[in-house]
Amino acid sequence: MKDNQQSGSTVILSDRWRLAALDRGEWMGLGLAAVVVGFLFAMFHFLGNTVAEAGGRSAFLWMYARWQDKISFGGADYSHGFIIPFVSLWAVWHKRHDLMSAPRSINPSGLALIVVALILHWIGAKMQQTRVSLAALILLLWAFPLYFYGWRFARHLVFPVSYLVFCIPLNFLDVIAFPLRIFATNVSVAVLHGLSIDVVQVGSSIRAFDAMGAERWGVDVANPCSGLRSLLAMTALTAVYAYVTQRTLLKRWVLFLSSIPLAIAGNVVRIIFIGLIAESLGERVAVGLVHDYSGYVVFTVAILLMVSVGSALNTEFRWRWVGLGRLPAGPPRQGPRP
Repeated sequence: MKDNQQSGSTVILSDRWRLAALDRGEWMGLGLAAVVVGFLFAMFHFLGNTVAEAGGRSAFLWMYARWQDKISFGGADYSHGFIIPFVSLWAVWHKRHDLMSAPRSINPSGLALIVVALILHWIGAKMQQTRVSLAALILLLWAFPLYFYGWRFARHLVFPVSYLVFCIPLNFLDVIAFPLRIFATNVSVAVLHGLSIDVVQVGSSIRAFDAMGAERWGVDVANPCSGLRSLLAMTALTAVYAYVTQRTLLKRWVLFLSSIPLAIAGNVVRIIFIGLIAESLGERVAVGLVHDYSGYVVFTVAILLMVSVGSALNTEFRWRWVGLGRLPAGPPRQGPRP
């Protein structure tokens, strides 16, 4: 009987989503969506970039070129941008049932946001700031559903659309690369001293000398080692992880903001690891193969810390203490967890 019910449901769903089964209103909705998507693509492809750089007039090609940029500090700091649109599409698919069941109505606030986004795009074009135009595009992608379908529908698209912000190359963040280098070097030197390894900090480099004053090994914390690339990638990764695993908006924001210190901590562990290898196996090994593959250390440490923080946020410590007999057990909780 159960198999028959499942088979019947499959047939109903299959028939429901055949093009011939769509009513007039659904056809009009699909046509309107196609017109909006075509309008946005044409406007930002042919009138999206006023900077005389790679990509011509296209904001999309300009952004694609920046993802591959090897000139910026660290080189290709936004190489993760290629996967961001696919993650955003997955987030929409993840919310498909909520979107289909959400009540729909016209919301005039969406029209106001459309006007604001178009003005923002015009300002970005006049200022030759393609990043501003791309931000306007992201706002438009949410403003149109808000206007045509209402808040109850558009609220399910807040995360999928806002996640596209990670596509925008924010190269002005390169200014924080040097402070990150100095901070990571300071902490790494302090930890190495705690491990009884006598090192000296010279700017953003770490040096070790023998009893005669000759340098035994040295490690330079250069721009690629500042941790900026791992910081950008970890914020994008943590945003998805927080969205999927955390129950409340507050916990999601706490976990997302924790990605900044977690990425910095991962980079510090990487520098300490290279220093330990240099102390035990020599500078050539440390700055050679170990250095080239030490980036995996950053993400391993950062991801483990991210999962630990996420698990801690989801732990109900009061009930753990009750289980240990430290607190009196109260009445059982009613209803599902928030």
